[in-house]
Amino acid sequence: MTFSQRILLWYGQNKRCLPWRDTNDPYKIWLSEIILQQTRVAQGMPYYLAFVKNFPTVHDLANAPEEKVLKLWQGLGYYSRARNLHTTAKIVVGSYDGQFPNTYNELLKLKGVGDYTASAIASICFEEPEPVVDGNVYRVLSRYYGIDLPINSTKGVKYFKALARSVMDGNEIRDYNQAIMEFGAIQCIPKNPDCSICPLNDSCIALQTKCVEKLPVKKNKTKVRRRYFNYVVPLTPSNGTLIKQRKGNGIWRNLWEFPLIESEKIIEEEELTQNSELFSELLNAKIEKYNDQPIVHKLSHQHLYTTFWIARTDRDIEGAISFDELERFAVPVLIAEFLETFKNSYF
Repeated sequence: MTFSQRILLWYGQNKRCLPWRDTNDPYKIWLSEIILQQTRVAQGMPYYLAFVKNFPTVHDLANAPEEKVLKLWQGLGYYSRARNLHTTAKIVVGSYDGQFPNTYNELLKLKGVGDYTASAIASICFEEPEPVVDGNVYRVLSRYYGIDLPINSTKGVKYFKALARSVMDGNEIRDYNQAIMEFGAIQCIPKNPDCSICPLNDSCIALQTKCVEKLPVKKNKTKVRRRYFNYVVPLTPSNGTLIKQRKGNGIWRNLWEFPLIESEKIIEEEELTQNSELFSELLNAKIEKYNDQPIVHKLSHQHLYTTFWIARTDRDIEGAISFDELERFAVPVLIAEFLETFKNSYF
């Protein structure tokens, strides 16, 4: 029995019941694939269901305001995915009359669609014999064939794509691609896989050479940058506050946040209030540190050491909104978590 036959047999016996497996609709397959990038199925499932409910078709998504798209995405992180999702929906509607391209090469032209996503849509929806290579597939192939090429190197990416093509079942590509990803997700898992029940254990090189935990290999990650965020949370006598929208090309573009003072290190109140532009609006405000120790919020290449400062004012502020209104705005998960605890303790 070949490698692909074993994978397909295992899949038939072990596959999970997932909503995007009940359809060949390229819109829903595309939606699920974008949501599941960098996201576990358990976390991504509610988001997929929410997007399908709010935007049943690509036309609905294309016509939606960005604010609503970002609000539904809130908590998933990597917000460029949401913005690309929205942009691509508009392209599909405007340039393709609402019909997704039906070939791998055409799909690659869509914003936010790379090799993996194009391969998944082309194979699952249109049965084009194009292999998928995601994190799960890298892990299965590197372990089974005992390959220590870094999967995030140019040479490694090309090698694994060619290997995936050579072992795939082109006649059952729709099921095969889903099968090998599923195998990596629930059998050949990153840490402590149960190799005793693996259908490939009699011929897996990593198991035979005791290298299961060492594969796949990755080159050293990008150095993590430390940043120090100080969010000033105005609190007026009528429970109003101030927020502003992030601009530019940095993290959380177009999301909303409290007035931010970024510093080079952890600072105290005296240094905080030296920001004359902000504190001219908060004249005579009573400043209180909300969290004694910075909250460490970890992003892919940045760690944010964040302190929230409550600034109680003795008068209302121009442009203030009530805390209840904040529910309407898409905010970073860091701020959403703060709001949840703050409301419970202050109101």
